[in-house]
Amino acid sequence: MKKQIILPLVLLVLSFIMVVFAPSIQSSNNINGLYVFGDSLSDVGNIYKATKGAYPPSPPYFQGRYSNGLIWVEYLASKLALKAEQITNFACGGAITGSDGINGVTGLLGQVDNFTKAHTEVNPNGLYVLWGGANDYLYGAEATTRPIQNLSMAIQSLSKAGAKKIMVANLPDLGKIPATRNSANSNSLNLLTTTHNVGLAKSLDELKQTIDFETQIIKVDVNDLYKQAIANPEKFGFTNVISACLNDLHRCENPDNFLFWDGIHPTTATHKILANAALTALNNGALLKSQSPKVVDYGASAEFN
Repeated sequence: MKKQIILPLVLLVLSFIMVVFAPSIQSSNNINGLYVFGDSLSDVGNIYKATKGAYPPSPPYFQGRYSNGLIWVEYLASKLALKAEQITNFACGGAITGSDGINGVTGLLGQVDNFTKAHTEVNPNGLYVLWGGANDYLYGAEATTRPIQNLSMAIQSLSKAGAKKIMVANLPDLGKIPATRNSANSNSLNLLTTTHNVGLAKSLDELKQTIDFETQIIKVDVNDLYKQAIANPEKFGFTNVISACLNDLHRCENPDNFLFWDGIHPTTATHKILANAALTALNNGALLKSQSPKVVDYGASAEFN
């Protein structure tokens, strides 16, 4: 008699667990492709191949990445259990957000336009990643209007083509990276970053009124993540969040202790943290999809391991 009572209870508990955690599981299992658009922060070797291995020099850079190891989109793909053939990466080091590039490098919007022209209907089960803007300001842009418009147009283009999950990252304070920290432009770059991030958040909120109802925009707050790391380095396993590990092609002894690999780019240890933050945003977005706005902002919460 007791066994007859216990079995239904066990089944009830299991059913409850499956209902509660199903969205989190589905957020990963339903994604069967990763499509990446951006600059050196997401480039897995496109510029390296285009320059026939000349840049970034390897070593000390890792196999065409602008870091000392794998980068965040690769760690994210691994966490999503995606195979190499399921990943398409258009990101190029030096890319700005526009259609036309600098030094022959296709900009983020140009990358998206080339993709959507070649694919009038895109994979609805893919995750589409957009991260750009830093080069616009580091190259001298004095206003945030155009970069935000470019990102907005890229999102609209992907949504129109059938993308259902679009991940957008904001920018860390560009005046607090090693290359600019002590420069005359430090304060102005920090102001541009703040203006960009506020404007981008507003733009994403406005897009939910115009893009396809089923399209979900997932924002990753990289700015907050960097601020947390700089304010509390030990929480992230860092001992140096100010200077670069790499100086004049000479690397430090323990790069995993550094936030920055060179004057601009993060170490692979930092990229792991970025991937965890992106996965957290993705999973939280799936959990609340049925009851939240289409723009999902989860800050930089992540597991730091």
